[in-house]
Amino acid sequence: QVQLVESGGGLVQAGDSLRLSCAASGRTFSSYAMGWFRQAPGKEREFVAAINWSGGSTYYVDSVKGRFTISRDNGKNTAYLQMNSLKPEDTAVYYCAARRYSGWSSTLYEYDWWGQGTQVTVSS
Repeated sequence: QVQLVESGGGLVQAGDSLRLSCAASGRTFSSYAMGWFRQAPGKEREFVAAINWSGGSTYYVDSVKGRFTISRDNGKNTAYLQMNSLKPEDTAVYYCAARRYSGWSSTLYEYDWWGQGTQVTVSS
C-alpha cells in the first residue's frame, strides 16, 4: 500500500510559478513510476506529466511542455511538479499518482494509488 500526500497548491496570478510536492509512504517508492493529473470543474481528470522510476524518462501533455517540469527525489520519497508561466487554464485540482511499474504512463487507469489532490488557482 502506498499513501500519497500532495502539497504546494495555492492562488497565484498568471505568469507566476508554483511547485507541487507529492510525499509517498513506503519503502518501494523508487520502484514506482509517478504521474501528475489535474481536474478542472466540470471536466474529466486529465494527464499532465509522468516520470519513470529513476527520473531518467519524463513525458508531458503538449499544453504544459516547456512550462512544467516533473522530477523526483527517491531519497526523500517525493515527487515534484514545477509549474512556471502559469495560465488561468491551468486552474484545477492537481493529483499525484503512483503505479506499481517502473515505466511511466499517461493513462489514468494504469495508476494504482492516488493522493487527495491540491487546488491550484491562477487568476488573470
